Amino acid sequence: MKVMNVSVLAAAALTTIAALGTANAADMSMPPPVYKAPAPPTTYSWTGCYIGGGGGYGWWTQDSLVQSGGLALTAQDTNGGSGWFGQGQGGCDYQFTAPIFNVPAVIGLFGDYAGGDIDGRSSFPGVVGSERESGTWSVGGRAGVLITPRFLTYFDGGWTQARFDGVNYNIAISGPLTPSGISLAAQTYNGWFIGSGFEYALDWLPIHGLFLKTEYRYSQFDAANVPITGTAAGGLVVPAGITLNSKPFTEMVSTELVWRFNWQ
Repeated sequence: MKVMNVSVLAAAALTTIAALGTANAADMSMPPPVYKAPAPPTTYSWTGCYIGGGGGYGWWTQDSLVQSGGLALTAQDTNGGSGWFGQGQGGCDYQFTAPIFNVPAVIGLFGDYAGGDIDGRSSFPGVVGSERESGTWSVGGRAGVLITPRFLTYFDGGWTQARFDGVNYNIAISGPLTPSGISLAAQTYNGWFIGSGFEYALDWLPIHGLFLKTEYRYSQFDAANVPITGTAAGGLVVPAGITLNSKPFTEMVSTELVWRFNWQ
């Protein structure tokens, strides 16, 4: 009986050893797990150039008075207009870390053109006419900070030039419009602008590198003496040297779709 128990124990021991050996062999035949490093985080850089196009709404005011030889002939009058415009822009940016606040910042240079029908009126005692700002050129720079790697807030400023078309005046009386025979020459005004806005990446669109930008801009232009010409009602010719001293101010709100060439 004891011999039988010893045989059973020996058989069980041999079976256990064989099982352990098989398991070890299986473990040794499996390749060790391969360590895979996590993917590097996506980096964004605003350094590079871009083009954009869009439009918006603008309005202008103009302080003016009739004068001759620098002497005012009428009191100052304020007129204005408003309307829609289209806009195109191009520029380049550079991203860096601001040394004082240690935040990501962007600086850049740009130029743009806006054109449309920003219509209004021009008047002085006795006459009134339709006046239109038909185009604006601007060149300048901007500086801003990145709220997130894909969202920029900024301020900008620079030089600007606005084109106002000529005016044909009507006699300022009630009833049907009656031409006065007096006209105002077209004029290009030089000035400066300041503005602010924000821009962010449209990563969810299928086209890579698209951004949406919205900006408010205020412009102030130098006063100019614009010639008034023509023959007034009754055959009175406007004397040479009679001018409308005009000083325009404009405001614009625009939204553009921007494409960055090297956005990563």
